[in-house]
Amino acid sequence: MPELPEVETVRRGLAPVLEGHRLSRVETRRPDLRFPFPEGFVQRLAGARVTALRRRAKYLLADLDRGETLIAHLGMSGRFRIEGEGGGSPGRFHRVAGDDTKHDHVVFETETGGRIVYHDPRRFGFMGLASTDDLERHPWFAGMGPEPLSDAFGAGRLAEAFRDRRQGPKTLLLDQRTVAGLGNIYVCEALHEARISPFRPAGRVSRPRLEALAGAVRGVLERAIAAGGSTLRDFSAADGALGYFQHSFRAYDREGETCPNAGCGGVIRRRVQAGRSTFWCPACQK
Repeated sequence: MPELPEVETVRRGLAPVLEGHRLSRVETRRPDLRFPFPEGFVQRLAGARVTALRRRAKYLLADLDRGETLIAHLGMSGRFRIEGEGGGSPGRFHRVAGDDTKHDHVVFETETGGRIVYHDPRRFGFMGLASTDDLERHPWFAGMGPEPLSDAFGAGRLAEAFRDRRQGPKTLLLDQRTVAGLGNIYVCEALHEARISPFRPAGRVSRPRLEALAGAVRGVLERAIAAGGSTLRDFSAADGALGYFQHSFRAYDREGETCPNAGCGGVIRRRVQAGRSTFWCPACQK
């Protein structure tokens, strides 16, 4: 599933063709994705101007001049493809290898000739509309923690979330109430960089180590965004480009390899934790 860096990469790719532009036509080619489209979905979007394109956690948010926000989640295999000229787009982008139009489920066209196609073979993605002013109270966002790249996230937030908790740090970091947008890949990478075991009771992680973990979370995400995210199976940017941060993984998907942390010499291991693969180095992650 695309995580925060992949969704941010998509947002940056779509912004030139959506922000400030009016949706001249919207087409849905089926009644639902993971969930049914909201009532009047096409009518509420057609003719609206996108005033801002934002991201919250793993969601894309397109604010409209009608006081509503289009919410989009990519699910497991969803992606947007830009076609046509206009809206700041550098032209027609190539189709991702293996794509076929039978999985093109939603089409957005702008008044300047941009065409954005939502493609989702597995249909685990979804879209919705909500009042912009009430967005933080929407069920999809209510209780969600701070953005990990914002000033609201840091060691203090982790200390509050981890206090007296027996669960491992990985479990709590994946909880969207602790921090928004983190997923399995980048939590494994951040814990490895901070040399903290994913299985250690979170309440026993010292404040200096929480400082290191907060910095590692921020650093890993910033590097992943700069690399265009990670492409493991389905992800690609809106222009069809593949992310390449997977080539920089230090722990995730590196089972059996020598730990790259300086002075360690351990070996990366894998363990299934809550149904997900956890990659860590037992030698240096304590």
